[in-house]
Amino acid sequence: MSRIYTAPDGQPRCGWAASAPDFLRYHDEEWGYPVGDDIRLFEKVCLESFQSGLSWRTILDKRENFRAAFAGFDFNVMAGFGASDVARLLQDKGIVRHRGKIEAVINNAARAQELVSEAGSLAAFFWSFEPAPEDLPEPQTVSTTPQSVALARALKKRGWKFVGPTTAFAFMQAMGLVNDHACGCICRERAAAARAAFTPPQLKSAD
Repeated sequence: MSRIYTAPDGQPRCGWAASAPDFLRYHDEEWGYPVGDDIRLFEKVCLESFQSGLSWRTILDKRENFRAAFAGFDFNVMAGFGASDVARLLQDKGIVRHRGKIEAVINNAARAQELVSEAGSLAAFFWSFEPAPEDLPEPQTVSTTPQSVALARALKKRGWKFVGPTTAFAFMQAMGLVNDHACGCICRERAAAARAAFTPPQLKSAD
């Protein structure tokens, strides 16, 4: 697929935004813009984990169902999920019913609580892996970067599951840690401006 296409409004967008009906809105309003909210960041990590081996269209179509099933991705609530919740989720036709992924995101909720205690916030931790602009490859040419490898390794060390380097990079693209809008896409400059106006939270200093 071409990296650029002309949208119905006559303006250029990333080519992938043309591949499904809901993608253009997601592309224009969400993808690549910086996020500092812990719940939104945790939701995206979870959804990217569920996407592993599937298409993003499948996950986006089910996103509201996922939110309802997983308490709005409030990791403080999800950390208390137990066997009965796993059984409930495995019967929920509105989500991806994969036991390993379900158990992984519940595990990750507890790990997220630990990470908040360690770093001050999920946002502070995740944004500490933002690559320098000069280290970024040409947009939409890679599926991992040294930073996404490092992020995945750091999460694995802390007990997170189903967050490998490719998943970590997709998360970084979506949450604005990497501006991967194609050159020529009208949202590339918009995302850059949003990043310039955004101040990432700092890691909690060691006691």
